[in-house]
Amino acid sequence: MIPFPISDDSPVEHAGPLPASADCVIIGGGVIGICTALFLAKAGLRPVVLEKGRVAGEQSSRNWGWIRQQGRDPAELPIMIEANRLWRELGPELGEDIGLRQSGLLYLADTEKDLAYFEEFMMLAREHGLDTELLSPEGVSKLLPGAKNRWLGGMHTASDMIAEPWLAVPALARLAVRSGAVIVENCAVRRLDMAGGKVAGVFTEKGHIAAPSVVLAGGAWSSLFLTAHGVRIPQLSVRASVAATDPLPLIFQGGAVDTTTAFRRRADGGYTLTAADFHEFLIGPDAFRHLRKFIPQILANPTANRFFPAAPMGYPDAWGTPRQWRADEVSPFERMRVLNPRPAMKALGKVARQFAADHPSLGEVRLRSAWAGMIDTMPDVVPVVDHVAALPGLIVATGMSGHGFGIGPGFGRVIAAMVRGEPPGHDLSRFRISRFAKGEKLIAGPSL
Repeated sequence: MIPFPISDDSPVEHAGPLPASADCVIIGGGVIGICTALFLAKAGLRPVVLEKGRVAGEQSSRNWGWIRQQGRDPAELPIMIEANRLWRELGPELGEDIGLRQSGLLYLADTEKDLAYFEEFMMLAREHGLDTELLSPEGVSKLLPGAKNRWLGGMHTASDMIAEPWLAVPALARLAVRSGAVIVENCAVRRLDMAGGKVAGVFTEKGHIAAPSVVLAGGAWSSLFLTAHGVRIPQLSVRASVAATDPLPLIFQGGAVDTTTAFRRRADGGYTLTAADFHEFLIGPDAFRHLRKFIPQILANPTANRFFPAAPMGYPDAWGTPRQWRADEVSPFERMRVLNPRPAMKALGKVARQFAADHPSLGEVRLRSAWAGMIDTMPDVVPVVDHVAALPGLIVATGMSGHGFGIGPGFGRVIAAMVRGEPPGHDLSRFRISRFAKGEKLIAGPSL
């Protein structure tokens, strides 16, 4: 069950054909796009998901695999609580094992500042009826027997869950197809078709689809697509590296994180490991354009990011990536089907050594596989989920900031309601695109 990065060499599961029309076109086959299609299909609509590469080929299959209510932004939490319920409901419908289980997730405190944050979140948890609890050092030891007791305490939510993302999102895609959705892989959307001042469909590399509504859920590519239509959002991407270990003794059924290390017990008996607060920032034109808005995020943890002067050729914010193209031209989305960054092996080796030192009962921790993904993030570390006023008929759902996998079914249900013109059931004002207007103060959410 060790995943290997999905690439443009991976088999195409959803080959089409491309329909002439749809009730809604969804750009992007990640967890947000797939869940949106699923709930639209369940409501009786005809959604079409167009994915330039492979379903879940990018960050949706490369994340930690946490389905986490704990530590959420106050505006995200009600949607995440709904997502937790939806995961439980959808699990039996999938008809396949995705490693979904209630395991509990654990935050570990290295500093008094960590403890203060836990206390603050507890007020929100009580307000929403979560089963989150604060733990003393002794309480941490009960959950992590045999670990070196170096933590000041912890925060634990027993109802939080985990799953194998590289299995879960493709399984959700198959359920969406069985429910009536159409998914076409290897099919990049080049541009919107605008008629009479509103969305009339999309132009793809394989032809035109007429549709009155389009959802842009393109992850790290969303900003580039919007820029080509004259709309700018301050979205950047950071590279995060993850590894899977060989099978090891059980120390905890779920996932845990402190300031250096995050781990999750895998269904194959190993652990998913990553550096908890380390990201690599690849500088490009958008990085300079939006720097001022990201300064507070950078200063909040200046040692958490490693900076590179340029992104590799073909990346969304690479210096040579075109910002404009015609509907009959090959787009940047076709030139890079799957964004497949190289992992930072030195950093992962350090994480493996720290993990072994914290949990001596594991013995030697050997890495069996490693990969990386590009996390699309916003300056305030919460997503954009909103109608685009300048492009009527377009909804953008992007900038999930590393929080997208777990909350995917919740936002999918919300976006499906937005497409249908129905109340979303939650206050979405925190996620409006206009919050980045000049002079408006941004409120930072939880870290990536």
